[in-house]
Amino acid sequence: MPRPAAIACAAALAAILALSLTACDPYPGAGVIDTVGQVDFATALPIPPLADSTVTPSGTRVFDLTAQRGSTALTAGAETTTWGYNGDYLGPTLVANRGETVEVDLHNELAEATTLHWHGMLLPASEDGGPDSLVEPGDTWSPSWTVDQPAATLWYHPHPLGQTEHQATMGLAGMFIVRDDAEAALALPRDYGVDDIPVIVNDLRLDDGNQFTLGTRGYIGAIGDQLAVNGVIGPYLDVTTTAVRLRLLNGSAARSYNFGFSDGRSFSLIATDGGLLESSAQLGSVQLSPGERVEIVVTMTAGETVVLQSTNVDLGAIDRIEERNAALDSLDVLELRAAAALAPSAFEPGALVPLDRLTMADASVHRRFVLNDMRINGMAMHDGAADLSVASGSTEVWTVVNSMGQPHSFHVHGVQFQLLSIDGAPPPPELAGWKDTILTRPSVDYELIMTFTARPDEKHAYMYHCHLLSHEDAGMMGSFTVVAPGRETLAQGGMEMGG
Repeated sequence: MPRPAAIACAAALAAILALSLTACDPYPGAGVIDTVGQVDFATALPIPPLADSTVTPSGTRVFDLTAQRGSTALTAGAETTTWGYNGDYLGPTLVANRGETVEVDLHNELAEATTLHWHGMLLPASEDGGPDSLVEPGDTWSPSWTVDQPAATLWYHPHPLGQTEHQATMGLAGMFIVRDDAEAALALPRDYGVDDIPVIVNDLRLDDGNQFTLGTRGYIGAIGDQLAVNGVIGPYLDVTTTAVRLRLLNGSAARSYNFGFSDGRSFSLIATDGGLLESSAQLGSVQLSPGERVEIVVTMTAGETVVLQSTNVDLGAIDRIEERNAALDSLDVLELRAAAALAPSAFEPGALVPLDRLTMADASVHRRFVLNDMRINGMAMHDGAADLSVASGSTEVWTVVNSMGQPHSFHVHGVQFQLLSIDGAPPPPELAGWKDTILTRPSVDYELIMTFTARPDEKHAYMYHCHLLSHEDAGMMGSFTVVAPGRETLAQGGMEMGG
């Protein structure tokens, strides 16, 4: 696999970060940003269109996506050069049912190579769209797989080595919604675009010519001073039902959010990355690091207005690092405007779907992953063999430790996991369901348990990495293969193993 110069610079970046609290810090952050009460909610929230598809005689549902260059009027003045799938900015929402076989034909009309990763999807490594699956300009890639996981809010985005932050910031992202019979049997809002709303949040910063710039950075990466939701700044949503389901996706390259409402109202958390919870949880706020998703249901009263905001993010770092990395920002995100008369909703908080709990006794292998200096267990992303292999059908516990003074995230491809504990304590409701991405705070142990259901494939690897995209681009990423039982790696790359 070709490795860009960004990987060779990982050691230099680590040295810079070691100086992060000195007067010559090259990444001082953006200062504290407060947009509460300052956003003119003047644009109706656009709803990403549902992607068209055809069904072949064999029953395969086929989608077409074209990665292309465009332009978007984000603010007054010159239009911003943006990238999108099947359009100028972002992409359509793909929807498939559990049990369906899908194929996605990706046509690359960009001037550079890209990939297409299905974030949160359980699928073969050959179809996962990691950095090994480069699609050159003018080429087409056609992954195909059978959807075999519970109903969930997933997403898709590029994953080229050393260029992910850039391509994602340009606008390459979209949702992939999986539906199943268990979710369909519940009294939940599910009329897409009416009471079931995708909410893709990303921050951005424009230069004097209204073009994207990544120049204002904290240790986490580029920090924007404006928010776009579904590709527009300052949107409002006209609510027409007594309950509305918001599928929240943190699509930012670096910024974490702590979502809540301007009047302090509670909402029902019903799903996390990998699908529905056992029962809804009443929360006043929910924090998402880059790549994480939740589904929440908000109840509304006729004629009222309320603002979705992000405030008081907890990165687990000292005050100076929190300030430099956007944790102290207060941001208006999306205004919800209830109609004068609202249609009734059948939603009631309570039980949702059974959740098969994994326990420590289920695991045959234990591994430890230390995040430090843009490396995982002392290793940056490299050419050659995968860092480790796991047995198909096996259950493992991965203990993830962030040994730095700044935040990282941790994302695993091709699997959904559960958190057994956080520093020995049970996880809160927003981390108690199926997950594929988590924020890892400094000096905290996260015990993840997961079962590898993929079929053996020794030729193609999945990734595990920091989902702060500048860290990923700098090499904070490893790889693993799923192999036949008995062929798994017993120790490699600094892993601590045990049965």
